[in-house]
Amino acid sequence: MISFGSWKDRVKALKRETFTLYLACRHPLVPWYAKLLALIVVAYALSPIDLIPDFIPVLGYLDDLILIPLGLMLVIRLIPADVLAECRQKSEEIVGRATRAGKIAAVVIVAIWLLTAALVVWLILRTAD
Repeated sequence: MISFGSWKDRVKALKRETFTLYLACRHPLVPWYAKLLALIVVAYALSPIDLIPDFIPVLGYLDDLILIPLGLMLVIRLIPADVLAECRQKSEEIVGRATRAGKIAAVVIVAIWLLTAALVVWLILRTAD
């Protein structure tokens, strides 16, 4: 049986690691070749354009499931451990704040949609009389 909790945790970890690599790209102690590869991996992870389009069944998501984690693992090996730990800590702080802000924004957007729907229903009922 597939546990969606573990998948959710893996997606969060992938998001954190991607942001960690972004921070590592900007760190002065990371070698240029690691920065270049990290930049390519982060750009591919965030890009809406894939090598294999997502609408192709199975294969469309295969590149996301294989290429991005492999790229992350390779780049992580090229970054000094102390720099990686520092970037991971910063990533945890930033992603945690962004997640809370995202939840607040989602609540506000849902509230706006509900109020808009209530207004439309009210206007329809008012004009029907």
